[in-house]
Amino acid sequence: MPAIRLAASTSGSRSATFIRKAPIQETRAGESATGSIDQADQWPALPLQQWKDTCATLHMWTQVIGKIRLALTPLINHWWNVPLYVNARGLTTSAIPYRNRPFELWFDFLDQELVLQMSDGVRKVLPLKPMSVADFYREAMSLMRSSGIEVRIWRMPVEVPDPIPFDEDRVHVAYDPEAAQRFWRILLSVQCVFQEFRSRFLGKCSPIHFFWGSFDLAVTRFSGRPAPERPGADLMTREAYSHEVSSVGFWPGNGTVNDPAFYSYSAPEPAGFRDCPVRPAPARYDAQVGEFILMYEDVRTSASPSETLLHFCQSTYEAAATLAKWDRKALERTATL
Repeated sequence: MPAIRLAASTSGSRSATFIRKAPIQETRAGESATGSIDQADQWPALPLQQWKDTCATLHMWTQVIGKIRLALTPLINHWWNVPLYVNARGLTTSAIPYRNRPFELWFDFLDQELVLQMSDGVRKVLPLKPMSVADFYREAMSLMRSSGIEVRIWRMPVEVPDPIPFDEDRVHVAYDPEAAQRFWRILLSVQCVFQEFRSRFLGKCSPIHFFWGSFDLAVTRFSGRPAPERPGADLMTREAYSHEVSSVGFWPGNGTVNDPAFYSYSAPEPAGFRDCPVRPAPARYDAQVGEFILMYEDVRTSASPSETLLHFCQSTYEAAATLAKWDRKALERTATL
């Protein structure tokens, strides 16, 4: 869901014991005898009810790691220094500058571990298994300190109802590695479609971000024009929506949309946007959330999930850009290189 995906930085922790990485297994989940991944594995079923407890735990874990990135990176426009990124094994911070030893953290959903890789070759791992957020926070912060990285983060989660400080959260303890891996496979497939969609745009466009605050994957196009100021908006909102945007994303479900879904919105929303016909047919405008919604189940069960999702991305963007009078001739690629 679109929201202000941010957190501040201030707090600390204690120490832990770490296990060295186990040998990589020969067989991978979802892999056929020929080594290929079929459509059912690329777009697996993942009803929120089946993994909601794991989803909530993983959400908090990603906030801990995301806040480490936030604390150690300079501000980039629209808070682009905040998100995580989908890679071939899971979710990564990308390289984080730290004195003369940049490092990277990633959730590896194939080997089920949190990996800390330093530029000097030091590598440490924390196994991903059922554990409380408090234990994960303590272990992760100890991992950092044992590697010579001093970082303080704000211990309070963001963008969730009834937040519990990380070091006090013994409510969220569930972790199903298979469900987490299915979620990552969905993110990977969605990212491939978003990359295709992003390639069609010549104007300013965000990277494909995984925002750990709202727990969603998103890509955002910009018209190039400043957006009208939002009365009463805080500093974070003003920075996030300083310019006109059209954004599309995916999240596992929450609130009124309680199953995985794709969303698309325009900010500011032009008059008539919500009444525009978009593709595919199951897509609808949800007035409660102020976005077009397309359920993931409708995409994954279609004849071509990638094509179906691309139609949603393109048609909702066209509705927003046309109504808001973007300079589409200048902003869009009309020929393939």
